[in-house]
Amino acid sequence: MGIFSKEEAKKVMEKAMSFSTADACVINLGGSESGNIRYARNSVSTSGHQSNQSLAVTASFGKKSGTATIDEFDDASLEKVVKRAEELAKLAPENPEFMQPLGPQTYDESKTYVEATANMTPEYRAEVAESSIQPAKANDVTAAGFLDGGAGFSAMMNSNGLFAYNKSTNVEFTVTMRSNDGTGSGWVTRDFNDVSKFDAAEASKVAIDKAVMSREAKAIEPGKYTVILEPSAGLGLLEGLGRSISARSADEGRSFMSKEGGGTKMGVKIVDERVNLWSDPLNEEVPAGTWNGEGQPLKKTSWIENGVVKNLAYDRFWAQEKGVEPVPFPSNFIMGGGDASLEDLIKSTKKGILVTRLWYIRSVDPQTLLYTGLTRDGTFYIENGKIKYPVKNFRFNESPIIMLNNLETLGKQVRVDGSLIPYMKIRDFTFTSLSDAV
Repeated sequence: MGIFSKEEAKKVMEKAMSFSTADACVINLGGSESGNIRYARNSVSTSGHQSNQSLAVTASFGKKSGTATIDEFDDASLEKVVKRAEELAKLAPENPEFMQPLGPQTYDESKTYVEATANMTPEYRAEVAESSIQPAKANDVTAAGFLDGGAGFSAMMNSNGLFAYNKSTNVEFTVTMRSNDGTGSGWVTRDFNDVSKFDAAEASKVAIDKAVMSREAKAIEPGKYTVILEPSAGLGLLEGLGRSISARSADEGRSFMSKEGGGTKMGVKIVDERVNLWSDPLNEEVPAGTWNGEGQPLKKTSWIENGVVKNLAYDRFWAQEKGVEPVPFPSNFIMGGGDASLEDLIKSTKKGILVTRLWYIRSVDPQTLLYTGLTRDGTFYIENGKIKYPVKNFRFNESPIIMLNNLETLGKQVRVDGSLIPYMKIRDFTFTSLSDAV
């Protein structure tokens, strides 16, 4: 059984802790039960079920630490893994940034577990595949998709009296649709904690429609264009901004958040005043765990407010060095949006390009957050408020900072990969060359 109750997890960890002779001991226990189905060329290729459990012990003597893991939980095995961690700790060099484990903490009750998702059956997964494959066949399209979902838990205990536990569920779905003539491609992704919010037929139709619409794409000149970024495309660049919120990187002059001449951009307006970016583990649409890997409680935190940097993330060591309170890294990202639908954004565009997805994104310059990558799976030219025709994919060079300073309109929010991201209409987005990939 992959899922331990709070009481079961605590019992196993207390037994392991009883074998510890280290100055400090931290135990992490986790597990999952999940099922999946994969299909390609309009046929199911694999299906499976996974059940995993593991326990990790980190023992410390002074500033020397060692870690060992095991997936058997009888008394002899628990004693063995604790002693192994202690042996490794005594052999390890000192860690100058070692922090003592936290004491007891108080956590909000998370909203990450939904029983219906934990109870997904193989029959349900087969129905999802069928709801993609059959309409694909009917539209002269070939489907390739993957569905994975189930439940998991994580628990943490340390020798200073901390105990944390969280149980969660998740369903993740992606499908690529290719037109049978090889010239059109569509793609969609969906993820939810609650499987009842997932509509496989709706998601598959989006990808099918894009595959059909994107056949025989035309080449147009690269350059600067007004673009409508679907949330999946927007997230691809916003993730780069999210990775730049480390206070230490900023203080050490290694990131975009470093201020020229020293210091950080805390309190500095860096993007359009309509941009608000925050994290909230208790958000109903994108709930997340309420504690992190060090056992710190996670709360709603504003990172950018009205375009101004409001917080940077301080781990415990760097907060101690700077004499400030720690600010944990976020467990999700939420970007404020507007009321406009995708259709509204298209109707309001005289000339522009609709981008479904960005991929193969690579950093060019971390100081300016400049990235390069490619569009794929449905890129379309818009004229006078209508999609006129599909266009060949582009390579882009763009920074999320420049992008968010060239913001024209924010649309409705959509959940993507555990975050909430709006449709965005951006002017002067830079495409540098064409790509022959579909």
